[in-house]
Amino acid sequence: MTIAITGATGQLGRIVIDKLKQKVAVSDIVALVRNPEKAQSLGVSVRAADYAHPDTLDAALTGIDSLLLISSSEVGQRTVQHANVIAAAKKAGVKHIVYTSLLHADVSPLNLAGEHIATETAIKASGLSYTIMRNGWYTENNTGTVGAALANGAFMGSAGEGRISSASREDFAEAAVAVLSGSGHVNVTYELAGDTAWTLKDLADEVSRQTGKDIAYHNLPEADYAAALHSFGLPADLADAIASWDVGASQGALFDAGGALSRLIGRPTTPLATSVEQALKTS
Repeated sequence: MTIAITGATGQLGRIVIDKLKQKVAVSDIVALVRNPEKAQSLGVSVRAADYAHPDTLDAALTGIDSLLLISSSEVGQRTVQHANVIAAAKKAGVKHIVYTSLLHADVSPLNLAGEHIATETAIKASGLSYTIMRNGWYTENNTGTVGAALANGAFMGSAGEGRISSASREDFAEAAVAVLSGSGHVNVTYELAGDTAWTLKDLADEVSRQTGKDIAYHNLPEADYAAALHSFGLPADLADAIASWDVGASQGALFDAGGALSRLIGRPTTPLATSVEQALKTS
């Protein structure tokens, strides 16, 4: 069985490739990327494939049995781009699609949800068998700002007391590998999240504990947080989006206690303390 992974040079895709090589023959793995030159270090077969250019997708998907469609990074373009991949997969005779969606996408208040639901709908309408992996929050989304928090003495956000059931990218990658290399996942939708939820204050407290520094969490109104992010150099649209996601977290959008992720990977998800420790080593 030949397995292809889109976005294979991305942060999630690289981990999936690395872990998949431990489960199946390297000759059965195909990395689909926009720039093949950047994928040579993956150690697997590489094919050029661009979500936005359907003419690249037919050849890229020829002979593929199972496809991991990692959602595009181009928010606002995802519905069309993913539809291109799904149509090409059907035309090429792909048997199964695994898609990285959003936690509770059907009820999520996050502005990211619409494109994910549109993609889920398109996959189901294609008639191909599928597995929908509704991934929760990556812990790295927040631990990536540890260095800035240390420099400024505080984290900022608009999540209030919202509980975030995050997990590491490695956790989510292992789940994808379990689905791609295992059985019993046909036409199933998984809500995937970390075992233990935390607040942004908990994150600040954990960084304080590990560094011995007093790192606070400052909760800001959405507009003020967006303005602060914009002042740090983020584009206004992205700053507004990030602030809105925090507000979504305050409304429970990033919380789940179902435990599906740890069951899929056969171990507890990565604790916040471990992710903070890793972030501090690289900050």
